[in-house]
Amino acid sequence: MHIISLFCVPCMFLIIIAYALFKKVKIYDAFIEGAKEGLNTVISIFPPVLAILFAINMFNKSGAMDILSCIVKPFTDFIGLPYQMVPFALLRPVSGSGSLALATNLFKEFGTDSFIGRAVSTLMGSTETTFYTLSVYFGATMVKNMRHSLKCALAADFIGIILSVWITRFVFNC
Repeated sequence: MHIISLFCVPCMFLIIIAYALFKKVKIYDAFIEGAKEGLNTVISIFPPVLAILFAINMFNKSGAMDILSCIVKPFTDFIGLPYQMVPFALLRPVSGSGSLALATNLFKEFGTDSFIGRAVSTLMGSTETTFYTLSVYFGATMVKNMRHSLKCALAADFIGIILSVWITRFVFNC
């Protein structure tokens, strides 16, 4: 298996180059065009990501997240969710990049192999950036009335939060 993983990327690279040569594609020009498109994507995505990260940091530094975490602590204790994960669980449906930044902070503070690290990883894979996904899908299809989509998606996120903590406890005996 180790040998396969060593040769996988170089083989893919050679296959792509061979295919491009076979199709008579100007490889360098195609690469430059792709790099330009990628840079335009980064430029268009960066301001909202920066704004979200800035807002999250302000929310945390102001103490508002601590107050909110204390308010919901009795409920999170009841379902078994560590209060340190509350900011992540609240942000996950809103922002993938923001929740990834919070996950990184939790990994630094508690470690990736801690219960919180494992539960955050499971939660990240078990839930969706609901508001972003709904806005993209409904915006692309020009649907104006979401009906029950948001309620159902948030209910699925809530169930995903609870189950990710329970499954992490079950699988890792925490």
